[in-house]
Amino acid sequence: MQGSRRRQSTAPEIYVALLRAINVGGTGKLAMADLKAICREAGFAQVETYIASGNVVFQAKMSAGEVKAALEERLRRQVGKPIGVAIRSVDELAAIVEANPFKTEPASKTVTIFLGEPPPRDALRNATGRQREELRLGKREIFVHYPDGIGRSKLVLPAARSGTARNMNTVARLAALAAKKRAAPDT
Repeated sequence: MQGSRRRQSTAPEIYVALLRAINVGGTGKLAMADLKAICREAGFAQVETYIASGNVVFQAKMSAGEVKAALEERLRRQVGKPIGVAIRSVDELAAIVEANPFKTEPASKTVTIFLGEPPPRDALRNATGRQREELRLGKREIFVHYPDGIGRSKLVLPAARSGTARNMNTVARLAALAAKKRAAPDT
């Protein structure tokens, strides 16, 4: 049936993958070159990593769910343990940058915690150790502004346990890289 076909036959999409709890520096558990190789092995094109904290931008002819499954399986085999991955399309990442409720605050003190699902309605109520931090829920994100810096914070967000955080400088840069790939898909 036509309606049950997998997305693989459609035009490629630009995705950003954000790895959780992994060191992707050259001396850590996963070198950047290995991350690129894993992505290419999965059939992704135009693979580009950004800073050694588990960020990769690429093109794929798969749905976001298929991309996530393919990448997580290959990472598990490479590293020997499950590695969580948050996947966002170029449009989703641009929307996150736009939706940032703390645009007037320093981007280095504001993070987006990427989740696999929408955060529970009580996610902010269940936060502990909160001092001056400001929190807002997004579609599949939690935005946090740390006025005193993340290093001094005692904030614990149980709803974010399976998520991965990036500061807004990184999120904006990844959104720009993804948009550039979409604008010039053959580069």
